[in-house]
Amino acid sequence: MIELLSSPEAWAALAALVTLEIVLGIDNLIFISIVAAKVPQAQQDTVRKLGIGLALVMRLALLAGIAWIVQLTTPVFDLGITGKPGAHGEPTFETAFSWRDLILIAGGVFLTWKAVSEIRHKLHPDTGANGVTAAASATFGAALVQIVALDLVFSIDSILTAVGMTDHLPIMVTAVVIAVAFMLLASGPVMRFVQANPTVVMLALAFLLMIGMVLIADGFGRHVPKGYIYTAMAFAAFVEALNMLARRRRLRRAANAGTPTV
Repeated sequence: MIELLSSPEAWAALAALVTLEIVLGIDNLIFISIVAAKVPQAQQDTVRKLGIGLALVMRLALLAGIAWIVQLTTPVFDLGITGKPGAHGEPTFETAFSWRDLILIAGGVFLTWKAVSEIRHKLHPDTGANGVTAAASATFGAALVQIVALDLVFSIDSILTAVGMTDHLPIMVTAVVIAVAFMLLASGPVMRFVQANPTVVMLALAFLLMIGMVLIADGFGRHVPKGYIYTAMAFAAFVEALNMLARRRRLRRAANAGTPTV
């Protein structure tokens, strides 16, 4: 441990891993923010903090069983199907599946279904007699179950990334704790921002839909570089920020002119 504290390579690995874990945690944070916003307001903070706390517990538990985690990448069965070779001679899809592949596929299917379901509710809200939409009436338990399910998927992806970057368990644990602490600090402002800006909710759901499809593709052996994904997300967020700025300026001009806005 003392050797790690005095090693520049260890500090560089920690900085790189913390950055990557925070970036990977953005997906988890968006999902938690959207799900937590659907429970009664008095329970939202509890669901949000509990969901992030469970994400930390899962990551640390998976690190404790790191030998088992590494074995998750070992194929457990092979369909024996020979796909048509791609442009570089590789098969178009993976036919040997590991437990990691199956977990990613299941998580991707769930995330895709959840995103499509939420988008449908946004486009066609089902309003009941009390004026509350069905999309905004999730129970505490249902929200927590959904968060735990996705926490597991994102935690496995996060830990396998950490294992691929360093062999030192203390560095992995430190990076995970720092990244989850950042998620906890950022979750409140993110959830309030999402709730205050309905168009951002739709954008976040589109992000979740894309991430779900990427998880499914990854499970079938078609890896999409994370840089492409987060660059697309950053560009879309930048465009939405410009739209929000334009809307605020229109409202300000209308208010100054004393005319009603549409």
